[in-house]
Amino acid sequence: MIKFKKNNYLYKIYTWLPIIILYLSVLNEFDFNYLNIEYFSFNFPLILIFYFSLKAYLNFDYLLVFFAGLINDTVIGLPLGLSSLSYMIVCIFASYLRNITIRPNLIKDWFYFLFVISLINSINYSVLFIFFSYDLDIMFYIVNNLFTFLLYIPLNFIFKNYYKAVDD
Repeated sequence: MIKFKKNNYLYKIYTWLPIIILYLSVLNEFDFNYLNIEYFSFNFPLILIFYFSLKAYLNFDYLLVFFAGLINDTVIGLPLGLSSLSYMIVCIFASYLRNITIRPNLIKDWFYFLFVISLINSINYSVLFIFFSYDLDIMFYIVNNLFTFLLYIPLNFIFKNYYKAVDD
């Protein structure tokens, strides 16, 4: 495991790494359609936001998450504020879970995360279909929900190691 001195510049960059990765992921918007893998998509920013909001990470500011949502809407071409609303709902639900949990449990957090992303995807689908008349494929949202749910556990172990390295 990596250990840093707390007054080092590299340590300061390392502590801001989740926000940097969040902004890179919303700016990049990597899609697996180039690999000819049909029906494989996941929402990495939701996993990142949920985990670090759940752990109450020091440099994970909700205002920066809100701005990341605005950038995501601009890059993807969604109505401005829809991703920000989604990201803020994830932050609210994660902080609620953090406040009511006495003993954290990965499996319970995982299924709670399934509930949250299902709610987010249903809100996004409803808003885009009803108010903005987007022609949407419901199968995309179901597959996205499934793969985001399944990738939470492996990414949780990666984030946990990062969190231990920064927290020490």
